[in-house]
Amino acid sequence: MPCPFLLRELAALPTLGHWEEYIVSQMKPILLAGLLLPMLIGVAQADIYKYVDENGRVTYTNIPRKGAKKLDLGPTTVNTVPSSRAKSAPSPSDFPRVNEDEQKKRDDLRKKLLQDELTAEQQRLADAKKNLEEGKAVRLGNERNYQKYLDRVQGLQDEVTLHEKNVQALQKELGGLN
Repeated sequence: MPCPFLLRELAALPTLGHWEEYIVSQMKPILLAGLLLPMLIGVAQADIYKYVDENGRVTYTNIPRKGAKKLDLGPTTVNTVPSSRAKSAPSPSDFPRVNEDEQKKRDDLRKKLLQDELTAEQQRLADAKKNLEEGKAVRLGNERNYQKYLDRVQGLQDEVTLHEKNVQALQKELGGLN
């Protein structure tokens, strides 16, 4: 049975033009289907029967037949929440192992490389900021159209933003090593 509230609302619509009436007339079946569908979901659930024939073959069906037993499955639940942490598989016994000293050397080398990259990226950021300030102060001869000036300055600003993000990412990576 359709929702009486919705029908009252549809009936109370003001007089509409030709196209609006057409759209509303096309939408009524869709709205009614949307209201009835949740009610039909409960009807879609069926009983399950287990039947074993004379040869011992087991058949599961939703159609009751002589000799079939109705299965009581209880309420069915579906877990849509993923597990908080996937269990990792243990390493194989022949997997190469690294001793603590070797791992410390590798970690130190990685940290040095990241620090060098951070220093270089900070220098590129400083250069990009300098270019932005200089670019804002000067209007080139081919920029009679103000939009050309804005486009050029936006490109310089995008360059600064890129280097700022790179510096943040490197600092985060270094923070995870300590």
